[in-house]
Amino acid sequence: MHRDNDGPFGPLSLGGGSPSNRAGNRTRTDRTRRTWRLGIGGPVGSGKTALVAALCADLRSVVPLGVVTNDIYTTEDADTLRRLGVLDADRISAVQTGCCPHTAIRDDIGANLDAIEELEARIGPDSVILVESGGDNLTASFSYGLVDRQIFVLDVAGGDKVARKGGPGVTRSDLLVVNKVDLAPLVGADVTRMLADAQAVRDGRPVLATTVRSGVGVGGVVRWVLAEREDALR
Repeated sequence: MHRDNDGPFGPLSLGGGSPSNRAGNRTRTDRTRRTWRLGIGGPVGSGKTALVAALCADLRSVVPLGVVTNDIYTTEDADTLRRLGVLDADRISAVQTGCCPHTAIRDDIGANLDAIEELEARIGPDSVILVESGGDNLTASFSYGLVDRQIFVLDVAGGDKVARKGGPGVTRSDLLVVNKVDLAPLVGADVTRMLADAQAVRDGRPVLATTVRSGVGVGGVVRWVLAEREDALR
């Protein structure tokens, strides 16, 4: 498990307010469906698949899990997760979108819904399904007809100006993860400024700094996921 928890830039409190208060009324309308769905999006190379793998490693002993990945032409992300052995292979499903990633998670969600429903039937109703988007730009966001909550992942190596550029992924996601903070000195990025810029455009929604590969900050993401799921299932 990822026991290192918050790292040098602090814990989940960076965002202010409780997750349940920020989430508002975006819980499922069909109270008979207990499966909870979490979308994970962000630019290419930001660390989405690494975060999915880390969440699987930490949550698989707590809740029944499944994963749906999205790639335009390949099954690369699903293959990576299977190779890492984070879940049984039949709990990982790949969607080949054949189009811009945001289309399949926001505009035409049918293929993802089909994949989720197949996993729900296989795993059981009281499960958590992680839906990883293909890499996209700052406008990418999930339809709340597809997921219950969503995380957007930024990469410090993309430049510390990215957070203040905004876009729906940065401003409206339920949790913003600023990943690869260990690379900041190598690329001349100011992580403290990046986090402050993110907070300024997110209206109190939480921001968390991580280095997923080494486990820094992953504990905070896990706690957030469990708290959000518990709140949604009340």
